[in-house]
Amino acid sequence: MSLYKNLFKQTLIYGLATVFPRIISFILNPLFVYYLPDKSKMGEVSVIFAYLVFFNVVLSYGMETSFFRFYNSEDDKKNVISTTTVSLFWSSLGFLGLALLFRKTLAGWSDISVEYITYTIWILTLDALAIVPFSKLRAERKPMKYAVIKMTNVTINLLLNIFFLAFLPKIVANNPNGFLSTIYIENFQIGYIFISNVVASLVTLLVLIPNYIHISWKFDKVLWKKMMKYGLPILFAGIAFAINEHFDKILLDWMHVPMSDIGAYSACYKIGMFMVLFRTAYTLGIEPFFFSHASNENAQQTYATITKYFVIFGSFITLFVIVFADLLKRVLVPNDNYWDAMKVVPLIVLANFFLGIYTNLSVWYKLIDKTRIGAYISLVGAAVTLILNYLLIPTMSYYG
Repeated sequence: MSLYKNLFKQTLIYGLATVFPRIISFILNPLFVYYLPDKSKMGEVSVIFAYLVFFNVVLSYGMETSFFRFYNSEDDKKNVISTTTVSLFWSSLGFLGLALLFRKTLAGWSDISVEYITYTIWILTLDALAIVPFSKLRAERKPMKYAVIKMTNVTINLLLNIFFLAFLPKIVANNPNGFLSTIYIENFQIGYIFISNVVASLVTLLVLIPNYIHISWKFDKVLWKKMMKYGLPILFAGIAFAINEHFDKILLDWMHVPMSDIGAYSACYKIGMFMVLFRTAYTLGIEPFFFSHASNENAQQTYATITKYFVIFGSFITLFVIVFADLLKRVLVPNDNYWDAMKVVPLIVLANFFLGIYTNLSVWYKLIDKTRIGAYISLVGAAVTLILNYLLIPTMSYYG
């Protein structure tokens, strides 16, 4: 029973660190809807955020899960920390340099403003540099510190968004010759949204800087090769996962669905995030737990019991969101111009529920170092997603 209590405690704290950002996301959604009455601008923001999620997976290249695996299996844990840190540090800086060099090419290819591409590159780099420090906190069972830093990040992001979108225009209008008028740009709402993210990510990295100072910067090539062998299949699985969960906005853009429809779809999509809260908090707490208890005799029975309770709680959340969706939309999407996309909410909730069940069932191949099996499963799922999107989007738009 103590195992379950420990798991519940960690999941609760990690849940707080996850639920709080999602609550902020819920607050930002109506804020964006209100200050971006043009649905096409909301669509543009959503597409860029989808690219962020996709490239976050690429820049971590499976090293986060690999870190947990070898941190728990290797005797020299400091060696695991330093090797992972060195690898991600230089790969992140390499990405930063190349991406900034070719940002105009990327802008032309994606049809996104060069300015927004630049902000996105900095967000991706800063977030990638925070991967190992955050993983280290989770591996060392420091959920409170992890939660505080995560919540500080999203609080800064929220406050800056409120300031830039709601207050700055009014302050400048009342005092056009004041200091703040020098940072105000008219019709620059999307830019301010990404500037807020850059500042929040930078502050988070500065808080985590001691993790870079207090390591030996030793790079174990043999260990790194083992970690890459373990982690690369997870990279492909992660890419497939990103395709299944977030590539929809990018596909809609590629298939020439109007940006206004993408904006409405993205805004209503947020209502289905209640299930994402539960699933993400659960995953953060359960992954280190699975690895640390893999050698126990009754491990399989423990995992089965945990899965059963996940399904029970997940079923209640699914029912709640679907039943009360019409009430939730008035708070989370306070503009009836967006409501034509509400029909996607039940599908989003169910999809995330099934994804949570898969998270439980997929633990076995991670524990026996057969991560390539997860890659195969995820790639098949991604292929099905892409094929169905290709067939259905032209006739059903975002509902497809």
